[in-house]
Amino acid sequence: MTTLLLMYAMVGAIAGILAGLLGIGGGLVIVPMLVFCFGRQGIPEAVVMHLALGTSLASIMFTAVSSFRAHHRRGAVHWDVVRKIVIGIFTGTFIGSCIAAQLSTGFLKGFFVVFLYYVAFQLLTNKKPQPSRQIPGKAAMFGVGNGIGIVSSLVGIGGGTLSVPFMIWCNMTVHHAIGTSAAIGFPIAVAGTIGYIVNGLNVEGLPSLSFGYVYIPALLGIVVTSMLTAPLGVRLAHSLPVDRLKRVFAVLLLVVGTRMLMDVL
Repeated sequence: MTTLLLMYAMVGAIAGILAGLLGIGGGLVIVPMLVFCFGRQGIPEAVVMHLALGTSLASIMFTAVSSFRAHHRRGAVHWDVVRKIVIGIFTGTFIGSCIAAQLSTGFLKGFFVVFLYYVAFQLLTNKKPQPSRQIPGKAAMFGVGNGIGIVSSLVGIGGGTLSVPFMIWCNMTVHHAIGTSAAIGFPIAVAGTIGYIVNGLNVEGLPSLSFGYVYIPALLGIVVTSMLTAPLGVRLAHSLPVDRLKRVFAVLLLVVGTRMLMDVL
């Protein structure tokens, strides 16, 4: 058990540094590393991806709190926008976790690979949407929240990769879009975790110390170290060429995605 905790603590440490350094969501890093670790641990392939997604979302519950509180102190969270979108976020993320429970590991890996390629393209080109409209009304935000929630639950992320561009498109400044997205990440993580726990109960092949599709030893290791190393990543961001590092990280995502795609094929 000590060896397992150390392995997952290392996953959390790497995820925390990269999240603080590059401003990317932890799930984008955590999911592929968990898939690798679960494979080395001998967990059945049929549940590896579901367990990685559920555990990733559970870890985001803890990291999102410290993140959105920090943004709130700087006045960067638009709580009116959070209130408009949160119901859609809850329903979409929970529905997405229910859909994921019915899908094969192969399909989920393939979907995750496509998403990795999309994020890598965004990092390499640094493309941002042109502000061209305002935040829509409650009905439209409910639909947007459902879309963000479903995709987030299928790839195990807090949704920032999707919600930040949407808010910039709606004329929100970049810093406020990031802060508001951090607040939205918490309900995504809560709804996704509940969904993966409920849908993973009584599933055969899960390792001991699993609570549905959440693997507790991995969760503990990731949460403790990622919260400790994220501030280190933030400090490094002020002394290293972050734009160049983002391009390097984009190439790494392409390599990881291609490796996962080869596993699927």
